[in-house]
Amino acid sequence: MKGEEAETRALEHLLAQGHVLLERNYRIRGGEIDLITLEGEVMVFTEVKQRKRGNFGTALESVSAKKVKLVRRAALRYMKRDDLFCRFDVIAIEGDPLSGALIWVQDAF
Repeated sequence: MKGEEAETRALEHLLAQGHVLLERNYRIRGGEIDLITLEGEVMVFTEVKQRKRGNFGTALESVSAKKVKLVRRAALRYMKRDDLFCRFDVIAIEGDPLSGALIWVQDAF
């Protein structure tokens, strides 16, 4: 439930910035992307991470090399549908998913 709330907040943030939602929770075998949006002619693949506490690092720090690999794999499969430029963003929410600090890193990886 908390992850869904964080994704909804992240999506609302992106929509307020002019993004258009293409897919939410796009899944393939061996990979998943939380949000796929279009910003102008750029397809944006966004990983959303939320951490209530920083005991094991921040939400942003929790995006591992393995996660990056899985997101890229899913993005490559998705990109075969279109011929657009793309970028990979991360939205990290520290604390409560509805009111915690939202950090948006564009071109994160």
